Amino acid sequence: MEEEPARPAAPAAPEAPEDSTPPGEGAGRSPRRRGRTTLLIGAAAALGLVAGTCAGFLVQADREPTKLPPLSQAALAPAKGEAPKPLPADQDRQVRTDGDLRELLLKKPRGAREAAWPESGDGWLGLASYAQTFGRPDEQFSQFIHDEFRRAAVTGWRVGSKRTVEIRLIQFHQEDVLSALEGSDTGRHWAGWAREDDTDRWPVPGTGDGEAFVHNRPEAEPESATPVYHAEAHAWRGDIEMEIWVTSTERIAKEEIMDLARRQMERL
Repeated sequence: MEEEPARPAAPAAPEAPEDSTPPGEGAGRSPRRRGRTTLLIGAAAALGLVAGTCAGFLVQADREPTKLPPLSQAALAPAKGEAPKPLPADQDRQVRTDGDLRELLLKKPRGAREAAWPESGDGWLGLASYAQTFGRPDEQFSQFIHDEFRRAAVTGWRVGSKRTVEIRLIQFHQEDVLSALEGSDTGRHWAGWAREDDTDRWPVPGTGDGEAFVHNRPEAEPESATPVYHAEAHAWRGDIEMEIWVTSTERIAKEEIMDLARRQMERL
């Protein structure tokens, strides 16, 4: 079998001449020397500037200091009448929301039983426990730190063996971010978008953009063979975000979730 002929090497690039200055662009010319006249003019200008500065300083030092005019401001007329009284605590929303947040939660109705959720505890819901209610707790934990999470309160109850209710109030510092508004928007987005085909939604009166949702198709819960229906509500006021979750083995009526959302928001 004949050998393949060797590929010819690429021709070498020609070497550039030592003096590669293009003709007509100063080839063979030496740089022009600066004359003594230019240097003498520059030195004289510098000395003149220094002498002028010194003379001006001496003249100003010998002068009497100029008095500044007095500060003047128009006299303000005092207000007449009595100062307005501070709002009572039951009308000052900030006083109420800075107190015990658990006191603003709806009370358990008569005949209902306490819910035995591990995260409820004494009514306070810590950041780590609240993050565990999301699909990616570690990411949500970091997000809530960024969102200036302050505290959260939770309550819940059982009605018979078919229905449970859980209400959460999440409060933020809100120094840099409107986290209560953003949290409510996120909750409403997922409630309406994730199950848009089988979900009814209504605005909650008096809340601006708050909404209630009823999911008409039941879902199979892992711990139960019985399909479970869901309803939820999301709204916010000031620095507090509200979440309501209802589960039942029977379809949940619009009136029930709307009544819970309306009464809870009235307490804020």
